[in-house]
Amino acid sequence: MLALITGASSGIGRDMARVLDKLNYDLIIVARRKDKLEELKNELNNKVTVIDMDLSETENVYKLYEMTKGKDIDLVINNAGFGLFGKFYETDLDTELKMIKVNVVCPHILTKLFLQEMIKKDKGKILNVCSSAGFMAGPNLSTYYATKNYLTKLTMAINEELRQMKSNVHISALCPGPVDTEFNKVAKGNFVVREANSYRVAEYAIDKTLKNKMIIVPTLLMKLTLFFNRLVPHRLSLIVAYHIQMRKTRNK
Repeated sequence: MLALITGASSGIGRDMARVLDKLNYDLIIVARRKDKLEELKNELNNKVTVIDMDLSETENVYKLYEMTKGKDIDLVINNAGFGLFGKFYETDLDTELKMIKVNVVCPHILTKLFLQEMIKKDKGKILNVCSSAGFMAGPNLSTYYATKNYLTKLTMAINEELRQMKSNVHISALCPGPVDTEFNKVAKGNFVVREANSYRVAEYAIDKTLKNKMIIVPTLLMKLTLFFNRLVPHRLSLIVAYHIQMRKTRNK
């Protein structure tokens, strides 16, 4: 069995590699930081191919597919992504455009291209690492929330297309809340609620992906949060989200 993981140098991506290694998967791990990927490779037991690549460059996304197509990949995990705290009119435009490329354009391209391969073989799985943000709007983290809405809803739509055609190919969306990763450091903010353990989130996500679950929400707290968010008016949801994000930036 073979899995490809983007954003594998840290956080959930790195821990997913560890989980899959225990399940005897060979791995193709992708990220910008080659040193971190090599450290991870040396830690694992099965065959690992390291690809150091900046996926904010769209031509690199196509290059990655060309390098890995035809390798009979069983599982593609689109995990690469980052956020940026701050008011929309103040945040850096270039950083946001880079975020859109990493969080949206990259997984869109890889999902489409690998899905076409998998449908021809009538086997394979794709896991898009989304976020609980994919079901909400996020003042003071607006672009990040918007990107995760795109990826979450795209994944759900593809899932139904595959279900309707009775395909043996499956696609899932991982939608965690705060997780103990490098997200805060990159996004320049701090979570104000307890962060989930990255390895446990990865373990849960892989288990549910292999069981073909469409939406994967790892913790009870976040399941309850998403449930109640559906019941409250949009304005109230926005007010709550605004104050949560403001507390994150104040606590930097």
